[in-house]
Amino acid sequence: MERRNFLKAAAASTAAALVFGRRRALAQQTDSHIEILVDEPIATIAPEIYGHFTEHLGSVIYDGIYVGEDSKIPNQHGLRSTIIEKMRAIKAPVVRWPGGCFADSYDWRDGIGPRNKRPRRTNFWTDNFTAAQQKQNIPQIYEPNEFGTDDFARFCKLCGAEPYIAANVRSLTPLDFDHWVEYCNSPRGTTTLAETRAADGSRDPYNVRYWGVGNESWGCGGNFDPEDYAIEFKRYTTWVPSYGVPLRFVASGPNSDEQAWTRGFFNKLYHGQPSHDPHSVWGLSVHHYAWNLSRGKTQDWDAGKGDALKFDPIDWYELGKETDRMEGIILDHWTALGEFDLDHKVKLVVDEYGPWYRPGTENSPEQLLGQMITVRDAVMTAISLDTFNRNADKVGMAACAQLVNNLNALFLTHGDKFATTPVFNVFELYAAHQGGTALRSEFSAPEVRYDRDGKPASFWGLKGSASLKDKTLIVTAVNPDVSQPRETEIVLRGASTAGAKAWVVAESDIHAHNTLEQPDQVKTRAAEVSLRSGSLSFTFPPASVVKIEVQLS
Repeated sequence: MERRNFLKAAAASTAAALVFGRRRALAQQTDSHIEILVDEPIATIAPEIYGHFTEHLGSVIYDGIYVGEDSKIPNQHGLRSTIIEKMRAIKAPVVRWPGGCFADSYDWRDGIGPRNKRPRRTNFWTDNFTAAQQKQNIPQIYEPNEFGTDDFARFCKLCGAEPYIAANVRSLTPLDFDHWVEYCNSPRGTTTLAETRAADGSRDPYNVRYWGVGNESWGCGGNFDPEDYAIEFKRYTTWVPSYGVPLRFVASGPNSDEQAWTRGFFNKLYHGQPSHDPHSVWGLSVHHYAWNLSRGKTQDWDAGKGDALKFDPIDWYELGKETDRMEGIILDHWTALGEFDLDHKVKLVVDEYGPWYRPGTENSPEQLLGQMITVRDAVMTAISLDTFNRNADKVGMAACAQLVNNLNALFLTHGDKFATTPVFNVFELYAAHQGGTALRSEFSAPEVRYDRDGKPASFWGLKGSASLKDKTLIVTAVNPDVSQPRETEIVLRGASTAGAKAWVVAESDIHAHNTLEQPDQVKTRAAEVSLRSGSLSFTFPPASVVKIEVQLS
């Protein structure tokens, strides 16, 4: 027994010495290094991690995705053609709709049938507009229901994405939910709702797999306690007709790192007993926004927010810290899940994430929660996507909030004007990870040090992720330092390199952003990767997002 323990200790010491030796040797050459452990896979990166979110909020739908069939703006069935083209370019895998908080005030029947006979309703977000704005009869305030289930399903099909529909738990019944599934998925000619769908333009079913059972049920989705929501979840998901479609129910989960919700919900759902049965839960929704730039001064939702365009390096790093909380949130909820879901069949679904700033930079007044998107937001989005990649065994789906004219948007529109944002550039780079095998990777670099109101503070200096598909290795990473480049040695363990190339999203001005008048201010640029004996060398520019594509020999 003593000899066995001695051998284990000796082996561990040897392994530690080898790792330390590798790092010390690399550190002598450069100040930063990356090690890709090709023989240590994590899991397949679900393409759905690169999903998107569209809500009937401000100008996300109307004047964003939907312009109307009679519009002079190029469109397909009323859907803005440029957005469809760009979504196909980034291989958008899934789109969430109709909310958000809007979902739990939405009756899906309002959005089917002849458009000129659809009811006009008060939008959930109406009270967020000024009193003067509320007098305007515009779709952002009084929902005309011109865009409904069929339009959304058509948009997803044209984009090459799967639909992910959030059901109304707060104000509709389980029977309404059953009927919505029936409308979407029942085979042609089988039911009255299938015939209604055919009359609305689609004889064939939409075969919707992903269904969110409510949204933020701890708040705008009903102010439920987790135990009460567990009862509702069972009512809504029991014996829902599948029509041959493997339905994947996403339970409404916690706000950020509130583990009490996760434990309370699963404890009630599992009757207090750990189980190998996931109890109809495919995924648990988690929302996390990076918003508090007050440097610890307040937790007030409004007072804590910063500006989308007026920020200094300290604001940049503070937003980085807020964004980087995502890793801990994932690990904490995964641990909580494991207390009940013994086989870890339930995946985390981060279906709302991104920076959230105070109002003032939107393109027009009706673009509620619209904000300008800078290089800073590209970096923050990349941090989140790399986090999801590193946790590919835990995260089954995600949705960036939101797609157009809102929060962390990929697109800006107003009338016939259109522009992509730096966040689009990131999704364009990172699309190569979809379906790849996430690999264990080690990033090491000097920390970024800065003054936080008279006190020393720091942030990591380089971090990213890696994946392998056939003979192509993809490495993505962020250098968050706003002033210093990172000369980096990249070593592959378990493979050799035949060649490499890189692309960079970065600008000399950290406030750089595209506008409708100047849509090409931020660009993706090619960069050189140096091949050395047994390694690669690359210098990550300041405040940059980088993709390196390596061909293995």
